Amino acid sequence: MAQPARKRLARCTSGQALLETALVLPLLLALIFNVINFGYFFLVALNLSSAPRSGVEYSILGFSTPAGLALPTTASVNTLTTGDMTGALNTGASTPTQVCSKTAGTLVNGGLTTQQAPCAAFNSSPAYTPASDPESPAFVLQRVDVTYTFKPIIPGRPFGIALLPVAICNGGTCTFHRQVSMRAMD
Repeated sequence: MAQPARKRLARCTSGQALLETALVLPLLLALIFNVINFGYFFLVALNLSSAPRSGVEYSILGFSTPAGLALPTTASVNTLTTGDMTGALNTGASTPTQVCSKTAGTLVNGGLTTQQAPCAAFNSSPAYTPASDPESPAFVLQRVDVTYTFKPIIPGRPFGIALLPVAICNGGTCTFHRQVSMRAMD
């Protein structure tokens, strides 16, 4: 009598592991895919934080840089900024940038006491109007703006990054705008 009860019990649990795997696997894959997308999001954020900073530092340092052969131009500042992004980001070389530097041309005199660094746009960059330095004409505010648009590695609604703000990621694409401003003594 004990024998048939064991067989009945064995028959009832024979597909339990397969059923549990089928139920848990989609949740586990969604978690793994979101971790991959979230990691890529932070890789982009870190590269877009450091590239404009190094570009504006180069713009201000001029002769003090290791390659201090000549004063940096807006084109060389753009090349340095996009070069920093090219190694880690897919379309880093074609990233829209705007460089506002004293070396871009003559300072715009908005009055007797305000000076504004002229700007040069690269790769169809949207124009951002920089403010003049609050302590001009003794200081000039130099600025590098970078706008980068990317899509998550794994597209799709269930695998999109659900924790990101709607202002940054909307409609399957994410857009970052980073700007760094530094003051240079005139």
